[in-house]
Amino acid sequence: MPKASKKRISPSSGHLTTPYSAASRQANGFASNNGPSVKISNNLISANTGLGQHFLKNPAVVAAIIERASLKPTDVVLEIGPGTGNMTCPMLEKCKKVVAVEYDDRMVREVMKRVEATPHSHKLSIIQGDVLRTALPFFDVCVANVPYQISSGIVFKLLSHKPMFRCAVLMFQEEFALRLSAKPGEALYCRLSVNVQLLAKVDQLMKVGKNNFRPPPKVESRVVRIELRNPPPPVNFTEWDGMIRLLFNRKNKTLRSVLMTKSTIKLLEENLKTHLSLNSCGRNRMDVDTPKVTQLIEEVVGMDEWNGKRAAKLDIDDFLLLLTEFNKRGIHFA
Repeated sequence: MPKASKKRISPSSGHLTTPYSAASRQANGFASNNGPSVKISNNLISANTGLGQHFLKNPAVVAAIIERASLKPTDVVLEIGPGTGNMTCPMLEKCKKVVAVEYDDRMVREVMKRVEATPHSHKLSIIQGDVLRTALPFFDVCVANVPYQISSGIVFKLLSHKPMFRCAVLMFQEEFALRLSAKPGEALYCRLSVNVQLLAKVDQLMKVGKNNFRPPPKVESRVVRIELRNPPPPVNFTEWDGMIRLLFNRKNKTLRSVLMTKSTIKLLEENLKTHLSLNSCGRNRMDVDTPKVTQLIEEVVGMDEWNGKRAAKLDIDDFLLLLTEFNKRGIHFA
């Protein structure tokens, strides 16, 4: 995604000075529901599918997503990619503030136009820029129809955000959403599943058909709820991910088969030498004894707990214990 400058914009601040491509506009339509009114734009502004834009047009789905977010009057809500504002407007009725991050200046103008004449315009703050390169402000809840091509980047940006937020209710491509909560032994269980579930609890909330969007995407979608684990697990995530990445390169092979390849042994030998050197208390690196990595690996994978085991069948607790056993012997993955 091309780099864009960040701009903070308020609907009450007047006109934007950024370029805006002209498009025909019509009055907003209204759809009633049991909560706040859900306004669905009748505007035929074209979606830029190159940016992953697919506008959610079904007011019932919009209302259901907002309901699942359980917004409070005191909440600050982060919305990523508000589009034409179909979710933004009803959320403004339920929370203290919405901070919307939008890359496309056309959408910034569209959201501002819809909100500026309402009594809630003071609650909206817009940051124009690339969300992956933007420092996110404080928020309590994140609600978003995520551009599918940056789904993974957004998930891990949110998982590393400080201070911790209460939850994120996000819409993803169906397969990606299912990977987030996949369990050991399932076909979709992968590195993404393990890394996300280490840091958060993921619940599948609802399936959303492609015809609920304009233009319709090529795949079905799902909405998930992500809640960070508090406190976070006491593990070095960089080293954790290094081990998980290696093991899931061939997740259906035994641990021994994956770790005893020449390239992996070479990597672990270099890591071992580096760690020994850093902890040698000033001694010459050549004076530091280097244990044989293959022997250390065999000690671990030969244990009853790991003998013949495959990454595809191990859960979070298994991987935490496995990493601990390797670290005790000086084997590091970063």
